Amino acid sequence: MPALAQDKLYTINDIYSLPDGERAELIDGQIYFMAPPTRKHQDIAGELFGTIWEYIRANTGSCRPYVAPFAVFLNENDRNYVEPDISVICDKSKLTDKGCSGAPDWIIEIVSPSSRRMDYFTKLFKYRTSGVREYWIVDPEKNRILVYNFESEDTGDYTFSDSVKAGIYEELYINFSDIAKLLNI
Repeated sequence: MPALAQDKLYTINDIYSLPDGERAELIDGQIYFMAPPTRKHQDIAGELFGTIWEYIRANTGSCRPYVAPFAVFLNENDRNYVEPDISVICDKSKLTDKGCSGAPDWIIEIVSPSSRRMDYFTKLFKYRTSGVREYWIVDPEKNRILVYNFESEDTGDYTFSDSVKAGIYEELYINFSDIAKLLNI
């Protein structure tokens, strides 16, 4: 969703001042309002979160996965606040009662029509420059999963027929064909 025409830079206080139920993200002082997610979006997020959560638990991992809405304060300023669909944080010192202070290790965004430009461009640049290690863009309308591993500078392009390896883990693969069958995508 495009940023509002603005003469000033907004802060996290402006996000917290929004009316109840209204959600927005803040990137470099620009507010981006968020449309409610669709059922398909939530189904995909739930399946991905469940797979990641089970993998971490089964392997007694120290990372913690979170599903939106979960506050991520990307930088050491008050002008960046996002709510990724899924965040995986391995450095527990970043976790506070309010959310995550600093870049998560892994972020997954599920594209919706209103978030397409944000997910593919604005957030891609912001996540890369703020220290996120790995960023996935899951686009059910385009049958596409883009994987950006910023540490190794690798990019992968997959479909909902593929099994995709998580770069931050040695043995975690997410089988998107299982998700597609389960959700009739």
